[in-house]
Amino acid sequence: MKVVIPASMQPLYDIHHFAPAVIDGDYLRCSGVIGIRPDLSVPEDPTEQFALAFENLREVLAEAGLTFANVVEMNTFHVGLQAHVREFGAVKDKFLPAPYPAWTAIGISELAVPGALVEIQVTARLTQ
Repeated sequence: MKVVIPASMQPLYDIHHFAPAVIDGDYLRCSGVIGIRPDLSVPEDPTEQFALAFENLREVLAEAGLTFANVVEMNTFHVGLQAHVREFGAVKDKFLPAPYPAWTAIGISELAVPGALVEIQVTARLTQ
């Protein structure tokens, strides 16, 4: 197993002992990513938070030389799923191109970071 850690996420790896992603055979398996700023704050605006989560995920994919076009599966965990699913979907569509990956959206009661509304976990194929 090879870990994939963008430089900006190295402190999280060091403190919390988890890899942002790992290479497993022909796949990159990403840990859940949230819309967190470098100062570890979370935007209050849901749209801003969702876009930041995808930007953070883009950084993980890029570290492995991939893009959103390589994503084959996505699982999202939402605090307030019904309240934000349309807004989340609109942001998602700006990042994920067709053909769209498999997607499962799950409503939950809370995430590890206070104020976080979504955590995005993806699996990406290393080759097209």
